[in-house]
Amino acid sequence: MTITVKKNLVSEAKYALKCPNHMDAEYITIHNTANDASAANEISYMIGNTSSTSFHFAVDDKEVRQGIPTNRNAWHTGDGKYGTGNRKSIGVEICYSKSGGAKYKAAEKLAIKFVAQLLKERGWGIDRVRKHQDWNGKYCPHRILSEGRWNEVKAAIEKELKALGGKTSSPSGSSSGSTYTVKKGDTLSDIAKAKGVSMANLQKWNNIKDPNKIKVGQILKLKGSSSSSSTKSSSKKSSYALPSGVIKVTSPMTKGTNVRQVQNALAALYFYPDKGAKNNGIDGVYGPKTANAVKRFQSVSGLTADGIYGSKTKAKIEEKLK
Repeated sequence: MTITVKKNLVSEAKYALKCPNHMDAEYITIHNTANDASAANEISYMIGNTSSTSFHFAVDDKEVRQGIPTNRNAWHTGDGKYGTGNRKSIGVEICYSKSGGAKYKAAEKLAIKFVAQLLKERGWGIDRVRKHQDWNGKYCPHRILSEGRWNEVKAAIEKELKALGGKTSSPSGSSSGSTYTVKKGDTLSDIAKAKGVSMANLQKWNNIKDPNKIKVGQILKLKGSSSSSSTKSSSKKSSYALPSGVIKVTSPMTKGTNVRQVQNALAALYFYPDKGAKNNGIDGVYGPKTANAVKRFQSVSGLTADGIYGSKTKAKIEEKLK
């Protein structure tokens, strides 16, 4: 059954603020809202305020609302005025994300069906779906990442797409193909953004030691081995040893191997991304950034969200890593 979209489109008088550019979309980007508002309220607030922040669709437990035309860009991925996420992707916000619960679960389920419908309509495969984090490193969709379910959500979208009779992958030669030929003026960073992959992965998949030394005509792989992710998942428990004791923000700040172990474990659960930073921001320093990551983990794990690593937090992290 086709999902009906209720439109409450921004007025053309506000195009310059909210959606100034024509867009031929190439991707769909998934977000979690930072509050517990309905889709209708999310869209009404977005089109009515004076901020440039914008997105195309909001999905709650009952309906899908649209605020920006899909042939206009929206400012929803934070990757800049000319960033691929902002200029080439359709933004879908999943509502009731702050508190979760039954309403959020229903909203996510409807969003999965809706994204599959968008893919089917456009003849796209699951390779066109991105998370906000892919574009600028922001921890979003925060609830899905916090629960370690991004791959699960993508698999659910693909299952729905197959049920609709859609293509499981986009046509070859599309912007999301498996290889890319380097052109004059390309940088590895530009290619990564345009193709929706991380620069670190591009370097790893193509054995590039110096990102400034790519050559015109060089053919880059845009995907890695599918087996590596499953191997990582099955060995999470043994790969991430955790320290005992209490670790918290102090002055001077706590540093060392114990902190690095906590950061690595949180990163494995998608709580400690810092895209673009050296070693993904894993620096062995228990400062506000690490405390906030611990706090987010505690918040979705039924623990007191105080940002202090202790025995209960350790046990819960170990449980999630199994």
